[in-house]
Amino acid sequence: MDDMLIRTTTHNDVDELLKLQDRVYPAIDPWHRDHLAHQLAIFPEGQLLAEIDGRIVGCASSLVILWDEWADEHTWQEITAKGTFSTHNTQGRTLYGAEVFVDPEMRGRQIGHGLYQGRRQLCQSLNLRRIIACGRLPGYHKYAPDLTAEQYAKKVIWGDLTDPVLSFQLREDFRYCGIMKDYLPEDRESCGQASLIVWINPDHDPSRPTVLQSAAPLQPQGTP
Repeated sequence: MDDMLIRTTTHNDVDELLKLQDRVYPAIDPWHRDHLAHQLAIFPEGQLLAEIDGRIVGCASSLVILWDEWADEHTWQEITAKGTFSTHNTQGRTLYGAEVFVDPEMRGRQIGHGLYQGRRQLCQSLNLRRIIACGRLPGYHKYAPDLTAEQYAKKVIWGDLTDPVLSFQLREDFRYCGIMKDYLPEDRESCGQASLIVWINPDHDPSRPTVLQSAAPLQPQGTP
């Protein structure tokens, strides 16, 4: 990881990011350019990328939410406002991982680990309580005729099976919390299903507001 840089995304990175996403997910519709611009406008510090020798090789996008509003089943389209991140809420204490992808030609370089570490550092620096994400289950389609998504995930947790995403997330100290049904219907490899995972910030101080709460402008009295 010595030659890898994890940094915040800028508007100058949008074209290269869109090309990379198209290579990573050829069967899934890519982001729209205006969605990326909106993400950067709403929560710039939550948009991270990995760079090696000046080349963008990975991306991790996130927003802050009030988890109580989303703890029930939801879809990616709902929680991210169709990728615009308009659901970002500065009063929340949960960092929601909306997307992570890595250049398929650069796997094995710990890029995913670097991006996850960047997210953890962001969570800690903002004094957020946790990171929540709904991860793909790209190996599930091979077992879907015989196993439910829940059974598949449990076999991955027990070590009977290996999933390219969930196995990695477990190694990154995330806890498996259950299956989010029909989370991303167009994800055929995952049969539309996703694993709900969480990382608890050990440094969170509940007695203090988050950095975003402290920075948010006070609303006039009587304003909802």
